[in-house]
This record gives sequence, structure tokens and C-alpha cells, in this order.
Amino acid sequence: MTELRNIAIIAHVDHGKTTLIDQMLRQSGTFRVGQQVAECVMDSGDIERERGITILAKCTSVKRGDIRINIVDTPGHADFGGEVERVLSMVDGALLLVDAAEGPLPQTKFVLGKALKLGLRPIVVINKVDRGDARPDAVANEVFDLFAALDASEAQLDFPIVYASGRDGWAAESLAAPRENLDPLFDLIIRHVEAPDADPEAAFSMLVSILEYDSYLGRILTGRIYSGTAQVGMPIKSLSLDGRQIEQGRLTKLLAFDGIKRVPVEKAVAGDIVAVAGLEKTSVADTIGDLTVTGAVPSTPIDPPTMAITISVNDSPLAGQEGSKVTSRMIRDRLFKEAEGNVAIRVSEAESKDAFEVAGRGELQLGVLIETMRREGFELSVSRPRVLFKEEDGAKMEPIEEVVIDVDDEHTGIVVDKISQRKGEMVDMRPSGGHKTRIVFYVPSRGLIGYQGEFLTDTRGTGVINRLFHGYAPTKGDIEGRRNGALISTDKGEAVAYAIWQLQERGKMFINPGDKVYEGMIVGEHSRDNDLEINVLKEKQLTNIRTKAADEAIRLIPPLRMTLEQMISYIQDDELVEVTPKSLRLRKSALDANERKKLSRAKKAS
Repeated sequence: MTELRNIAIIAHVDHGKTTLIDQMLRQSGTFRVGQQVAECVMDSGDIERERGITILAKCTSVKRGDIRINIVDTPGHADFGGEVERVLSMVDGALLLVDAAEGPLPQTKFVLGKALKLGLRPIVVINKVDRGDARPDAVANEVFDLFAALDASEAQLDFPIVYASGRDGWAAESLAAPRENLDPLFDLIIRHVEAPDADPEAAFSMLVSILEYDSYLGRILTGRIYSGTAQVGMPIKSLSLDGRQIEQGRLTKLLAFDGIKRVPVEKAVAGDIVAVAGLEKTSVADTIGDLTVTGAVPSTPIDPPTMAITISVNDSPLAGQEGSKVTSRMIRDRLFKEAEGNVAIRVSEAESKDAFEVAGRGELQLGVLIETMRREGFELSVSRPRVLFKEEDGAKMEPIEEVVIDVDDEHTGIVVDKISQRKGEMVDMRPSGGHKTRIVFYVPSRGLIGYQGEFLTDTRGTGVINRLFHGYAPTKGDIEGRRNGALISTDKGEAVAYAIWQLQERGKMFINPGDKVYEGMIVGEHSRDNDLEINVLKEKQLTNIRTKAADEAIRLIPPLRMTLEQMISYIQDDELVEVTPKSLRLRKSALDANERKKLSRAKKAS
């Protein structure tokens, strides 16, 4: 019988998890000789490949002799931490990857803390030791300090260290050892990670950790078998966390992981990670089991969302021209379907008609959801993000984030000043080598909305900012938002080069000549703090008098183009982002100028 090892690979974003898994698959003989395989094969989604980040947790497996190692690739960004929290319950060990130059960062702390709480004994892999600025010995000490700070047990503190280069496909147990292949890592996993402790003779039960949809099989539920044996055709039922029965059914399909493929099997035993089909209502954190099972498998509680946006139907004058899914019913069904499989997202009906409140971990997570819907043909209007407050002992509490910033020494002053304006509190500041400084702040989540773009401008694109939910604290008072007003179109049509040229001195433009505009659409950022209504459709008046000045060349400054996440962070409370499959536009919530004036007077009066 094949022995099993179940491990997760956890790390901060961009520390090389998926690249290392690529090499593990190659060196274990998963791919045949000459087989064409995409780079970062585990990042199968379009957005994952484009952005170079892992968004969804995925399973794979490799074989070493008679031992099969199930590997779970996890996201590295804090916004997708819900995926990490869920899948760690499926495994018996973890590889903690740390960049040999950057060292432990906020997400390293987050994922390690979750692993230690579950009693896992991680293997530390100091990756990218071939970097020119690598400092592996110092990073090993920083990792030990992090284990100690997270109250690791003595057994957990006695962690093995492997030095590696995931890109080049080698690992070594010391810096002086030969750098040939990943055999030392495979051998260490087999020695250090215990085989699953499960009873194959007991009644069948498994905990669902990942939910996917398949056009042929319906819901595919992936999880770990905690006890017993699963067999195709057996009658099963599902239980919620509180032990309530959800549904009964039959196990129509049982899939095991073989490399990057899922292969049908007739049966699977306790300890294995498998995918099953045959149930229609069962979701993440539910227990699937034999009809005799009465209690649910305990599941790790998921950290609550800290930020929310309102998604509504697109009611702009250009609505329905580019998307195929524009009704509130379609948007509602899609959002609730997302909430079923993504436990870190909460969806509820908003007070206003045709609108839904979507709560999540951060701007990136919410932005990825909207981008996915956009590619599926949806048209939406998206509000400014707002943080979710809560009350404790009568006091209003707000989410605080731990922010780690790495900047060139010359930019430290402006970064500290800007974070202070956003009610941030500096807790640590130290040189990190190479004329760089690492600064740690505790900042209210609402103070960070819209700061990313400003930060990149202030540091001339050289700064790196990482953030992680820290906890709740009493509210810090008012935080100043965007200082500049908006340039608002007064009419509907196509923007004219001559009009844009005449208005450039008023501020930064967001549009090109020929772009479609409408009344109430934001076409630029005013150089002052008030909103200004402008006409970008005005043509040049033609005369029969020719002068040198009359034929002056029109020179346009390239418009400022923002990504979806930047737009969501940029807008104010009275503004929206219009999202369609082909276009992203900024607009005022009230398109009519008189309506905006009425709302402004009412707001001042209140």
C-alpha cells in the first residue's frame, strides 16, 4: 500500500512557491521527457498568470518510490488568506519559504502563525540563495526569532532548514553542500513530516476545504479524508459545522491527484486528499460522511472581512453596450455563488435597489473578483471601499494593519510624513542594507485606501509595501481623503483633441480624443480641491482667416491610466467606478449637476 505525506507550501507573495513546485513536479518524473509544460503550471487562472500571484489554493502530488506526497500550493497575498487558513487543516506538515534577501515579511508571519496554531512542524526553506543580495544566515536567525515571537513549542522551534534555488531546481541542507537537485528536500519531507494518523476502519468522513464547479460533474469538493474509506457509489450525507444535516446523496465520482491531473479512482482511504462529486448544496467547511456519522469534523474559524464595497447594476448612459450580463439578478447569482466557495468573502443585499454589499479582506481581493466578473461579460458599478467597524464595550473599533515598508534611505522622510497624516504609528525603523530602510507601522485600514499609488510616486517606484491585518483598536479620528477635485464632463459624445488641449492646464486628464464620455463622467483630476465641470466636446471654431497662431499645433499630454484597483481606491464617497468587459470609467453617483448640488447642500445641512 502506498504511503502518504500531506504538505502545504506557505510563504509571503513572490517568494517562489509556485516556481519550486514546478521543479518538484519535473524532478519527480511527473512530466514525460520532452513534454511542453507552462511555467508556474499551478497558476492556472488567467489573472494568476498575468499578475504572477497565486489566488486560489490548488492540490497536486508527486511520487518518491512507494511514497506519494500530496502538495497544496497556497496564495501568498494577505487578501487571499482565507484560502491558506482553510487548506492548512488538510495537511500534516508545511514548507515555509522565505526569500534569502527579503527575509520574513508580514504574510510570512500570518501563514506561519496559522500553521503553528494547528500544531504543524514546518520545514524552513530559505529560497533564492543565489541572489546577489542574499543573506541566508541572517534570514535564518530572523526566522527563528519569528517562531519564538509566535510562541512556537520546543518541537516546532527545532525546525530543519534547507537552502534552495527554486528557479534552478536545487536544494541543500547546508550552504557548503553540493547544489545538484531537489533530492535533499524530498528526503527531508519524507523524514520530517509524519504519515497521516487516521483510522481506515472507522466510518467514512472528510472535511471540505476547496469548492470548484465543473460543467460535467457539477460541484467538485476537495478535502482530506479524516477516517474510513470512500468508495464510488456509496451513499453519503453532509453536515454543517453545527452538526445539522444539509443533504443526502451518492458519491458519483472520486478523484485522486496525480501530478497536475485529477484521475478517477474507485476508492480512497483515510489520510488522503481527494475530490468528490455527487452533492448539490454542500460547501466549504462542511463534513461529508457515511450515513452513520453524527458529528462534523471541526474546522478552523476564518478571520472576518475588514473591508466592503457596494456592487450595483451599471446605470450609466453607455450601459449595455459592451457586456452581456447586466441585470441585478445575474449579478446577484454570481456574487452569491462566489461567496459559497470563497469563505473570506461575505455577500448581502444592500438597502438601495439593485445593489449588493460585498465584504472581503482588501482592495486586491475585491478587485480580482470584479476583474473576473468583467471577463465573464458583466457590467457593474462599484463604490468606494469602506472599512467595517465593530463595537466592543460601547467603544467603536476599527481594523488596524501592520505595514512593512522597504524604501531607499532618501525617501524615508516623505513616507513617515504621509503615513503619520493617515494616523499611522511607527513601531520599528532599521537599516536593511544596500542604502535601504525597513519601517514598520500600525495604520488604520481606512488610512491605506488609495495610498498605494501615492506611495509609488513618492518613492519613484522603488519602494515596496506589505500589509497584514493586525487587529482592532479604538477609532483614530478623521483621516483626510483625496485632496484634488474631479474634472466632470458636462455633455455626452466623443472627446475632442482641441477641447482636451485647451483644458490640460486645469489638471490631469484620464481620457484620449475619441473616447466616449457622458454628463457626470469624471474625465480628469482637477489641480485644485474642488470639482469642476468642463466641456471636452468643444470643436475649434473654423474661420476663413488664416494666421500663424490659428494653426498652432495641438500637443496633448498622455492621459493618466489607472488599474481597476487604483480606480476603486481613488474614488470618493459620491463617485463610482463603471466596469464593463472593455472599459473602465470613473463617474459621479449622481450624473445630473443639479442633483449633485442638492445632495451636497443636504450633506452640509446634516
